Amino acid sequence: MDSLNGISMFVQVAETRSFTEAGRILGVSSSAVGKSIARMEERLRVRLFHRSTRSITLTSEGALFLERCRRILSEVDAAEAELSDAAGSPRGRLRVGAPQLVNLLMPIFDSFMARYPDIDLDIDMSDRMVDVVEEGFDIVIRTGEQTDSRLVARRLGACPHVLVATPGYLKQHGTPTHPSELTRHACLQHRFPATGKLERWPLRREETDPELVLPETITVNTIEPLAYSVLQGRGIAFLPAFLVRDALDQGLLQTVLDDYLDRTVTFWILWPASRYASPKLRVFIDHMSQHLRI
Repeated sequence: MDSLNGISMFVQVAETRSFTEAGRILGVSSSAVGKSIARMEERLRVRLFHRSTRSITLTSEGALFLERCRRILSEVDAAEAELSDAAGSPRGRLRVGAPQLVNLLMPIFDSFMARYPDIDLDIDMSDRMVDVVEEGFDIVIRTGEQTDSRLVARRLGACPHVLVATPGYLKQHGTPTHPSELTRHACLQHRFPATGKLERWPLRREETDPELVLPETITVNTIEPLAYSVLQGRGIAFLPAFLVRDALDQGLLQTVLDDYLDRTVTFWILWPASRYASPKLRVFIDHMSQHLRI
């Protein structure tokens, strides 16, 4: 078991590139992790990591050892899962990556925890594109096209996007009837945190139309603050319909330029193809599929 604990610590350090983060995940101190890695290197008579004050990276021997260790831990997970199946109750820790859509996702996570109290969720909620395999995630929720061959993908659903503003804003500033008129409006925009680029508003235009440069009245790196700002009458925002559905139904917001807009975003749930689909993973996938309403 000591060897197995050492392997688990090695894999966590390799995936997080940090003794401190590996210790946090495993519930031990960073010094305990460092001593475990040092003992392993001494026993194997190889250096597994290049260490500096700024970073930790795998040596070539460490990278080779990592693949073997992942397979070992996968087999252990499979064995534990079989016992869990026999006991009839999914259990254990599940590391989940998800976009920063608190109001959409947290009620689903909360109902999952209520239904499966023996499963501990470790949720990383951010808009950055995590590396599922390298960072040690069990499962992630993403939008858009998925091309990573290391992952299994299951479609959760799709939702349209809309351009919205308050009736009060439109009464004061006028309702645009053509995309070119947006240049005279306050535009509330989303900036992708990973690239720093603004999310493009996919408005149809003729080939002869000039490129549309929209005002950057407000730019935010997550979309929920945009929903707040648009409800305050600050301008026009491009948002997923599920985020503003209630406000639209209540007449607090209205859509504009519907005939010029065509954008649907697909939600996916993904997990490593090499990882055993344990009971805790299967019930989480099923729960998300049943309860995500977009």
